[in-house]
Amino acid sequence: MRSGSGCGRQFPAAAPAKLVLVMPVGSLLVVVLAYLLGSIPTGYLLVRIFRKQDIRTLGSGNIGATNVIRSGARGLGAATFLLDVVKGCCAVELGAILAPYLMAGYPVRNVEALAALCAVLGHMFPVWLGFKGGKGVATGFGVFLVAAPWAALAAITVFFLVLAVTHFVSLGSILGAASFPVFAWFLVQGERPPFFIAVQAAVALLIIVKHHENIRRLLAGTESRFGGRRQERKPA
Repeated sequence: MRSGSGCGRQFPAAAPAKLVLVMPVGSLLVVVLAYLLGSIPTGYLLVRIFRKQDIRTLGSGNIGATNVIRSGARGLGAATFLLDVVKGCCAVELGAILAPYLMAGYPVRNVEALAALCAVLGHMFPVWLGFKGGKGVATGFGVFLVAAPWAALAAITVFFLVLAVTHFVSLGSILGAASFPVFAWFLVQGERPPFFIAVQAAVALLIIVKHHENIRRLLAGTESRFGGRRQERKPA
């Protein structure tokens, strides 16, 4: 998915019989490692470590950066966003590094796309928190920042513009995610395998679907604006 990925890279020669075994094993390893990286619940860990609280009992109960900020921990919220971006970046870079050794002959962009998808799924459905995680915005930005940097920067510009005008983080996230595949179509150069294109759309759709409750509140006119009064949810 990275602009220019695969250009000039040489893969070790591999016999067809060897690929039958190596390709599935390599794919599985990329899937597992990318998922585990993405599933690190940074917001939950930071709030638990530094404030001795469970972020899931505060505000919306989400473990993402926005809810951490709304809980009153702006610094931890910024750190959550940054670390979620970093783990997405690392997952895609790891896929690109492993591709020539574990998946020789397979397009690097497809391996990056596989890692990107699994990292976002890991963030949304972390095994450590009963598969209840965040909405994937920061991690999605991280995977796209490595895989398709110009498209990712254009999409996050859309996010900040919408946020500045409306003060709705959710609306900015939805429109930013929706705009990414469009920007990627025009800005990503070089080879674009079908799987690479499909993952772009899939990740954007996943982020939008994870905002389904926000969409309902936006339509009902009850969505909270960023910077509004925070509310604490009592532990169950």
